[in-house]
Amino acid sequence: MKRQRARATAKHSPAAAEMPERLATSAFTLFSERGISAVSLDDIAAHARVTKGSLYWHYDSKDALIKAACNHYYRNYHRRIHSELAHIIDPVKRLERTLDTAVTTCLEDRKNRIFTTEVFNLAVHDEELRRSWQQFLDNVREFYIALVKAATGLSTRKAESRVDFLLSAMEGLKLRAQYEPHLCVRRCHRAVVAQLKRVALFAE
Repeated sequence: MKRQRARATAKHSPAAAEMPERLATSAFTLFSERGISAVSLDDIAAHARVTKGSLYWHYDSKDALIKAACNHYYRNYHRRIHSELAHIIDPVKRLERTLDTAVTTCLEDRKNRIFTTEVFNLAVHDEELRRSWQQFLDNVREFYIALVKAATGLSTRKAESRVDFLLSAMEGLKLRAQYEPHLCVRRCHRAVVAQLKRVALFAE
């Protein structure tokens, strides 16, 4: 009985409440540095400075930690975008700032770029991971459709077509960056953002 009470207390302590995110952050960091297949649960526990038993208390498998790392990425992406747009009202400027932030976050940030590429590869054979990533992509797509509609006055159908092309271009840039690292340097930032903006706003 005492042991059960101790376990329940530990589970609901502030430190325990923070542990899932701490482990997810460590998993994301290591996956983005070494690749998902090269990282073990022992590696993640060591990086988070916890025992493997503590890790298993919160995540029962590597698959669970991969999905937790994805959720960590999703939250950070949405948090950063909404923070950047918080005080911008003009629709065109909102779209410009979103594209600027996306290039910084998804292309120039090597950890994010490597992690998302790793997840894309893994999701080919993992249906549950694919569904999770698809939900994230659908949310991003809907967000961009709303931005493009507000900035251009296009119909939903035309905005959807524009955004699909835009997101394909962005994913293509991420793949090219593996072989053309010059795309990720800061001095190319403005040119890349300008190209994406032309895709989003080109005249009919």
